[in-house]
Amino acid sequence: MKEFELKYGCNPNQKPARIYMKDGSELPVTVLNGRPGYINFLDALNSWQLVRELREATGLPSAASFKHVSPAGAAVGLPLTETDRHIYFVEKDTELSPIACAYIRARGADRLCSYGDWAALSEICDAATAAYLKDEVSDGVIAPGYTEEALAILRTKKKGNYNVVQIDPAYIPAEQECKDVFGVTFEQGHNNFKIDESLLSNLVTENKELPEQAKIDMIVALITLKYTQSNSVCYVKDGQAIGVGAGQQSRIHCTRLAGQKADNWYLRQHPKVMGLQFVDGIRRPDRDNAIDIYTSDEYEDVLREGEWQRVFKVKPEVLTAEEKKAWIATQSGVTCGSDAFFPFGDNVERARKSGVQYIAEPGGSIRDDHVIETANKYGIVMAFTGMRLFHH
Repeated sequence: MKEFELKYGCNPNQKPARIYMKDGSELPVTVLNGRPGYINFLDALNSWQLVRELREATGLPSAASFKHVSPAGAAVGLPLTETDRHIYFVEKDTELSPIACAYIRARGADRLCSYGDWAALSEICDAATAAYLKDEVSDGVIAPGYTEEALAILRTKKKGNYNVVQIDPAYIPAEQECKDVFGVTFEQGHNNFKIDESLLSNLVTENKELPEQAKIDMIVALITLKYTQSNSVCYVKDGQAIGVGAGQQSRIHCTRLAGQKADNWYLRQHPKVMGLQFVDGIRRPDRDNAIDIYTSDEYEDVLREGEWQRVFKVKPEVLTAEEKKAWIATQSGVTCGSDAFFPFGDNVERARKSGVQYIAEPGGSIRDDHVIETANKYGIVMAFTGMRLFHH
């Protein structure tokens, strides 16, 4: 296939639209089901790069959940804990492959933002992954291949219209890439910068104890940031992004947004949230929305009379601001990555409130001394990578 005609571009008025190779060669993707759109393919190609690089850097199956050309979550395929299974709606006895675990954890970073996502898998999609995807609201998936059973499952989704894309894992893009903006062509070299453990050797803080898991988490954060709309900050724990703050004009706003998402992820594990009793037959998105409202300052919207009965079997007790603050304060072992330097120590101050103990950022601010001093105050380990990771 040398070109693929799209229904329209970013918006319905933007026609005609297509994807093709400028050199006339075959596209590296094959559409196995559905009819992906312009934004679908942007998500597909960006998310594939992320999971491919994450797999190469960690040696672990990797997955991502993309929305509007940024990851809502990304993760490597570590086994799910009992808590993970509970908060990600996985039955206790369901058998899961490593790639299924990777996608479930990637989607679990921010289930509200992952609604209607594009999924990316570094491995061949198997039946376990397809079965989980089938029950989620998702626009499509890209992977290097699909088992016959997985493809059969996915072809039943969205009345047979679910988008399934296969990519050639051996495909290597051209060294130069171009895009047009307002009739003007921009050209730059493809970002081939390799992110691996060697990037983490410049530890600039007094505390230089960097465990192996924290190194993996730093790599997850940095590769996630490489394919996130800038400015961006990413919080990671146990090989899973738990908060991504993308596309903010201010660095501290990125850090706050990502931190708030990390806090929300952790609040899903609060005993009061774990104990919520939902009505039978409730859909996953309705549960996600209810949990999001219940843990927010707008909790009354889901607890008022006549409303809670639609969602819960038993009216929950309020999760108070004091309880939330106390619970979040118990979070620890979190890694924070930034796609550009922290200009001030306020970013470190905000990050540590969400349990951050490890930070990876380029360095190079005129206030690096203040940033390092702030990290030292809390015993945080900080690595200066020396490399900016902007993505637009």
